[in-house]
Amino acid sequence: MQKITVVTAKKFYRPETVTPYIANILKEYELLKAALEAKGVSVERTYWDDPHYDWSQTDAAVVRTVWDYFERSDAFVQWMATTAAKTRLINPLPLLQWNTHKYYLRDLRERGVRIVPTQFIDAGSDTTLRELSNATGWKQLVVKPAISAAAFHTYKITEEEIDAKEALFHSLVAKRDMLVQEYLPTITAKGEASLMVFNGNYTHAVLKKAKAGDFRVQDDFGGTVHPYEPTQEEIRFAEHANSQCPVPPAYGRVDIVWDAEGGCYLSEMEFLDPEIWLRFALHTAERLAEGIFSS
Repeated sequence: MQKITVVTAKKFYRPETVTPYIANILKEYELLKAALEAKGVSVERTYWDDPHYDWSQTDAAVVRTVWDYFERSDAFVQWMATTAAKTRLINPLPLLQWNTHKYYLRDLRERGVRIVPTQFIDAGSDTTLRELSNATGWKQLVVKPAISAAAFHTYKITEEEIDAKEALFHSLVAKRDMLVQEYLPTITAKGEASLMVFNGNYTHAVLKKAKAGDFRVQDDFGGTVHPYEPTQEEIRFAEHANSQCPVPPAYGRVDIVWDAEGGCYLSEMEFLDPEIWLRFALHTAERLAEGIFSS
């Protein structure tokens, strides 16, 4: 019998306390597990840095809720390479390596995908926020590390705050590659749509909204998730962006925001550890299982 291992983070593996957040993680695992077992597969679960797990004894490792990788990115990158030499990673290793660092957005822009207006700032650069604002004309900025998740070190900076935030920005870029993006008011007014794409095809979507007074849509910061029916234009946009990846993804998520006229921008694409809300569309667990088998 074929065996597949679903990969998580240690803090979600056998938690002493099951919060609503962790309950969602466990439910998503059970949905995927049931869909894979229906195909005659044996399913196990462990955390990515389990020192005792023998990855050579599983047929594939499906990377899922590894939501601590950015805290130890070097170790995680090494784990991916080592594990890929022992078993099949899903999504494939080249795609995971590419998606770990948000400079993948620059690659997609070069391939014609319309991304949120972004400046890519290499670690050690002496570029200032004021210089970036003057050069681009952006009056409100969002800064974020190129390796991050869950809005880690992500800040919205207004024009009046730029000079006061230079020291913060300098401390961040001294250690890591950074993205500086134009802040789009539609993020606050409308939110961010997440369209799931499994095996190249759109499956379902949600709309994430920030709490009042914030711009971060993640539930870590009080954001909320709502049902969403994307337009055909948005579905085409998501599937096209997905098709521009260097390796075809088995599954992933395409995040869309909008300009003032309602045109789509790509905010991010997640193939490494995406939240995919199977619990909002139970039938899509079967679609995910099919994507895993087709990869």
